[in-house]
Amino acid sequence: MRDWAREWLDGFEGAQHEQSVFDRLSAVSRDLGFDYCAYGMRMSLPLSRPKTVMRNDYPVAWQARYAEADYLRQDPTVAHGLHRLSPVVWSDVLFAGAPALWDEARSFGLRVGWAQSSLDSRAMRGMLTLARSTGELTAAELDANEIKMRWLANIAHQAFSRVLTADLPEPPSQTLTEREIEILKWSADGKTSDEISTILIISVNTVNFHVKNALTKLSVPNKTAAVVRAAMLGLLS
Repeated sequence: MRDWAREWLDGFEGAQHEQSVFDRLSAVSRDLGFDYCAYGMRMSLPLSRPKTVMRNDYPVAWQARYAEADYLRQDPTVAHGLHRLSPVVWSDVLFAGAPALWDEARSFGLRVGWAQSSLDSRAMRGMLTLARSTGELTAAELDANEIKMRWLANIAHQAFSRVLTADLPEPPSQTLTEREIEILKWSADGKTSDEISTILIISVNTVNFHVKNALTKLSVPNKTAAVVRAAMLGLLS
């Protein structure tokens, strides 16, 4: 496992573009015995219009049909990935609520699959799917390869995050102080400046002073935006 991971990790770390990351992902997927792979990532910002990036090497006709039927909204693997970080194996039971999707996917040769989602400190969520046309995904295969598959999901998430976040706001150039973080945490819990001043035994003016400094450092216009951005950046954890 160590030699295998080192060999492929070098390729991911050297990838500078979305396509090169996906090309590397496809190669590792084939090395693991899968015909196809897919990666979807939903950015955390902006909250009102989060950007979603989806890449796959599925048959072109299936890509078109999936989009045409809006199967993304019905896909149980996507629903699973939005709420759980545990891997999931395709099965009749999993797709029981979306029989048309399941039947059509298999008609295009997508009969066996495995998916794993990832979530990082910036609230960016991604999901790796590995699929093939034949060969049951047995317990013995999972015992032998699932550690590699989970590793691949994490490494792919890191690589895609790195190349896709150029347009996202950068972390603050100035570090928030302990007091600024403390006040933003209380604000996140719904406390007003008056209530925070009582809790921390400081004046309201002092609370507002720290809030103003945090707004400047985070490059946001108001306290609500400051709380959201700080939380997205993992500064309040």
